[in-house]
Amino acid sequence: MCQNEKLDECEVIHVVIVCVGHNATRSAATVIKSMLFYRRQPLHFHFVSDSAAEVVIENLFQSWKVPKVQYTIYQSSRLIPSVSWVPTNHYSGVNGLMKLGLLEILPSWLQQVICVDTDITFADDIARLWLRFKEFGPREAIGLVENQSDWYLGTLFKTFKPWPALGRGFNTGIMLMNLARLRLENWDQMWRQTAERELLVRLSTNLADQDVINGVIHQSPHLVHRLPCFWNVQLSDNTLSEECYTSVSDIKVIHWNSPKKLKVKNKHVEHFRNLYLSFLEYDGNLLRRDLFHCNFTEEQETAQSSLETVISEDDPCFEFKRSRAIKYRTHLYYVESDYEPIRDKYDVTLVAQLSMDRLQMVDALCANWEGPVSLALYLSDAEAQQFLSYVQDSHLLRSRRNIAYHLVYKEGTLYPVNFLRNIAMEQARTRYLFLTDIDFLPMIGLYSTLKKAVQTLKTETSKKALVVPAFETQRYRLNFPKSKAELLSMLDLGTLFTFRYHDWPQGHAPTNYARWRTATTPYKIQWEADFEPYVVVRKDQVPKFDASFQGFGWNKVAHSMELAAKNFDFVVLPNAFIIHLPHAPSLDIAKYRRSKQYRKCLKLLKANFVEELKVKYNFDFKYKIS
Repeated sequence: MCQNEKLDECEVIHVVIVCVGHNATRSAATVIKSMLFYRRQPLHFHFVSDSAAEVVIENLFQSWKVPKVQYTIYQSSRLIPSVSWVPTNHYSGVNGLMKLGLLEILPSWLQQVICVDTDITFADDIARLWLRFKEFGPREAIGLVENQSDWYLGTLFKTFKPWPALGRGFNTGIMLMNLARLRLENWDQMWRQTAERELLVRLSTNLADQDVINGVIHQSPHLVHRLPCFWNVQLSDNTLSEECYTSVSDIKVIHWNSPKKLKVKNKHVEHFRNLYLSFLEYDGNLLRRDLFHCNFTEEQETAQSSLETVISEDDPCFEFKRSRAIKYRTHLYYVESDYEPIRDKYDVTLVAQLSMDRLQMVDALCANWEGPVSLALYLSDAEAQQFLSYVQDSHLLRSRRNIAYHLVYKEGTLYPVNFLRNIAMEQARTRYLFLTDIDFLPMIGLYSTLKKAVQTLKTETSKKALVVPAFETQRYRLNFPKSKAELLSMLDLGTLFTFRYHDWPQGHAPTNYARWRTATTPYKIQWEADFEPYVVVRKDQVPKFDASFQGFGWNKVAHSMELAAKNFDFVVLPNAFIIHLPHAPSLDIAKYRRSKQYRKCLKLLKANFVEELKVKYNFDFKYKIS
């Protein structure tokens, strides 16, 4: 192949990825980042996914909005009947067999694809690999790199009998598939007959689809096109990959095909690991740039820029207005968790948002709340890996499947607090939501208390916001009260205070703490200006938080005001409470305190919001903006 040969700049490269489960989407995102970093062509990703991964992939691509990138998702459940009859000992289970049945679900118009595993890292432009299709012989249909171990020679273990293969066989982590030729060869019948024949003498596959594909090639060697080894440098346990290249600069694709992944042995493993980690932590927002020119245009390419072009950088509120125009890249369910809706109609999800500096509060919160949790985290790509390590190192968090973590990647200068709240709310799986903040510790037993409250207070037939009274401590070490009686005692001793008593009493004064001290039954209160309670609401009734409010100031007040405009009744729970834990002030609070312009822009935002509510609900708040 001529080194200078190039594709037409508008030729679309089609890539197939089998991506099943929440955890697989993390690996897939890193592979995709490495492809996008080098690519100069339009890409079309074809995902074979289950319903869990589908939600994540849809949201990730819709929020990422990379120019000249399309995607299609095919349900893996359609392939399970076709491949699940093949027994496998591979750690990927039935998912490792999906590639055998690709012709069943890929559209007939699709002529060729590159199929990649999720443990791949690209170190060159995928277009160079796509060009290899031009080198295929007239009957060659599958482009593969030779297996870089003696696995298929049968010399690794004394009693081991591998599946048949040509020589060392081939690795299927990277496959160039000429679908048109495979259809002519009747591929589906070929692999099934091979599997049936070999399973008469072998109990199962060990390397999933790779064993079966090697069996087919052993019978029909004309199908295979040998790719240079640097297009799939395999870091398996018994790898001979060091023999395939002279310099690491020759390598085009690294394949972490050992269960040990980054801990595999190779003399250049540090270089490979650093390359992988650089893409793992690479800011995916930078990949939104258009790296090439093509004749067709896409709406997704111009949506962001058109919003920003109407905002002048000379505008004194440019920072606020630009933040409102940002489309935040979002990765839902970053860690494996339950995602199906919960059938208990009185169940309650705790909803909160946080950034990296509040991460240490997650453990304590979840220790006191055994129910479902939906958290939105605002992190950089690098911080996402620190977060993942934190969860995996926590015995409590890694053992919980009812905590959903949704990552929103950092962009801009303001903290998108209400956007984060909306993400966490939207992904909650229960009918009721407890809208709180990460720096509040719920009382022990609050989960069961709230479930009983939504049942007894007839929240199904009316719009109610159940208020959970908030308190605070100035002490970093606190003997957490086990009951209301203990809390009242601590209030009297000055160990606890009603929340923001010293600097923003109007924020929670309507709760009527004096009445709460002696209350034994829920009581209704009236909404007042600047009220910002922590409430339990029905998911299908509650409005979204206004995402225009970013950074510090009025983000919860605005939501409470809209609840009032929608005629929600505010009802205080007499035997429930949360306690705010002390922490360093956020950067946005510092901006609010020192910048007169910041406060002026926030005031304009407040005024616009109040006017919009008046029009929307025909509700006169008689609110004086200060």
